[in-house]
Amino acid sequence: MYIVAIAWGYVVLMMSLTETSFTAGLLTFFWYGVAPLALFLWLVGTPQRRRSRKAAEQLLGQPDGSDAQDD
Repeated sequence: MYIVAIAWGYVVLMMSLTETSFTAGLLTFFWYGVAPLALFLWLVGTPQRRRSRKAAEQLLGQPDGSDAQDD
């Protein structure tokens, strides 16, 4: 998973370095690199976050969180 993110970051960095101005390079790096990578890593990390949350709830004795009362 991380190898894809590292490779994409490298490709986008090289793309941004070839832009004609600093502003264009910065915008290219953000819109083609940072924003899609953040979305990709968030989506790919979702199953692990769910497993971690379930493990924490089981450790605390709350099976699924649905029986918790709101104040």
